[in-house]
Amino acid sequence: MYRTPRWVVTVVCAIAAVLLLVGAVAHVTDLLRHGLQVYDWAPRWLNLYWSSLALLDPLAAALLISGKRHGADLACAIMTTDLAANAYAAYGIQHSSLAAEPGLQRLLAFAVLVLGTAPFVRRHLTN
Repeated sequence: MYRTPRWVVTVVCAIAAVLLLVGAVAHVTDLLRHGLQVYDWAPRWLNLYWSSLALLDPLAAALLISGKRHGADLACAIMTTDLAANAYAAYGIQHSSLAAEPGLQRLLAFAVLVLGTAPFVRRHLTN
């Protein structure tokens, strides 16, 4: 953990920031097209959470790009809650499965990247 090369930290932060910005664009697009109730089938609180990612995703990306620990912390919080929200939507509301949800599969892969690398990356970031 203490020997993580700086270039690895830079690459991981850049990839995470880009993917967070991709998510932000998707959430902003949804907001512009549909307002706060993007998914008719989802409860209002879930739609509000997803809409809040239009602000939180770019904030985490900006913090990561600027080399701040808070960026890694926020990215971990976003990925944990977003994965939980999407899993609830897939399993609890739509009665679907991971195999049938490519978006959930991609989100899971991104969450593994962010959560799995956070302990190695965080040490190299500033307060």
